[in-house]
Amino acid sequence: MDKINVDHMLAIEEPFIKAPLEQLKRVVRQSQKQSERSASQVSAVLGNMTKQGDAMDDEEVDQELGGLIGRLKTLKRKLEEAKSEEALLIQRSKQRATDLNELSSFESSSVPEFQRWCRSRLDRVLIDYMLRNGSVDTAKLLAKNGNLEHFADSSLFELVMSIERELCEQHSCSGALLWCAENRSALRKIQSALEFELRLQEYIEMIRARQTVAAIVYAKKHLTAWSDTQMARIQRAMTLLAFAPATQCAPYKNMFDEARWDQLAREFRSVIFRLFNLPAQPLLHLLLQTGLSALKTPACVSDDPVEHNRNCPVCQTDTLGKLAQDLPLSHHVNSNLVCRISGEKMDDNNPPMRLPNGYVYSFNALSDMAAKHGKIKCPRTDQLFSMNDAKKLFVS
Repeated sequence: MDKINVDHMLAIEEPFIKAPLEQLKRVVRQSQKQSERSASQVSAVLGNMTKQGDAMDDEEVDQELGGLIGRLKTLKRKLEEAKSEEALLIQRSKQRATDLNELSSFESSSVPEFQRWCRSRLDRVLIDYMLRNGSVDTAKLLAKNGNLEHFADSSLFELVMSIERELCEQHSCSGALLWCAENRSALRKIQSALEFELRLQEYIEMIRARQTVAAIVYAKKHLTAWSDTQMARIQRAMTLLAFAPATQCAPYKNMFDEARWDQLAREFRSVIFRLFNLPAQPLLHLLLQTGLSALKTPACVSDDPVEHNRNCPVCQTDTLGKLAQDLPLSHHVNSNLVCRISGEKMDDNNPPMRLPNGYVYSFNALSDMAAKHGKIKCPRTDQLFSMNDAKKLFVS
């Protein structure tokens, strides 16, 4: 019976269950902050009205009360939206927990129920991959057809791509800065300097536009707040005032480089993934690398193409082999001989056969070749032999 390693699978699925919970925590915190901020503002206005007392005429009272009602209506609308989002995230978390809990009910990996669960898992892994690569519509269609909407973090990835487009295409930091303001406490906990990088970029763009006075005012307001941790970079940024955008002097040339926008987009994606406990790589890559690491052998990384096996995915350097480049070699206690021609395992029923030139292939592959062509042609040297030239090997 093929027993399922539930603990191992749950470890891989940790981001799957944590992502909606992290989103829920942030929604609750933002709702709480909005409520406290609005309550403080209302209390301040009411306190001021009480102090003035009869000094306020009816028109002023009506104006102040109208403003309070407007603020409270806005707060009510935002809290209702937050409540709907919280309910969605709670439901999403419950469904994901239920899905993972099914693993403990499967007796083995061969039961039909586990096969069904694996097909569903493959679909959501593909959805995650497509969302990360911008194929949102395709991902949503697959989620809808498979009834997997609660397994897809579509809204999160749409936010990521929206801000990335704003950074890379529009060269604007407004959306990213707004997100940083909403998540400032969380960014502080992970010691992220993303907001500083965004502020620095806005400062650089002012200098590029030769808005020197505005750039100095902006630096005093937004950059000096980071002096405890970024003083050296702030000093370099102030020195940038003396250089033109076309300067060839490093590192100021790099600060004016348009490639900084792409770097900011990558850093934003990295930071938001950290906050929501998402891996930097797609889960599809992680799962594929798990399998590839068990197949990688010294022959796979040989500079001699002859050593590569056409049936080995690691040896296919233009496809799956790319994912295996940085993986360690697999550790095999017991080795298996595999025929280079057929890809079949060589054992007592299909023994290895040695040709006079020293190369070894399986009996079945050589027999089929001799039956079809009358001769055996070595695929490595193109030499021709008869079946009688092949000698059976015995592996101890």
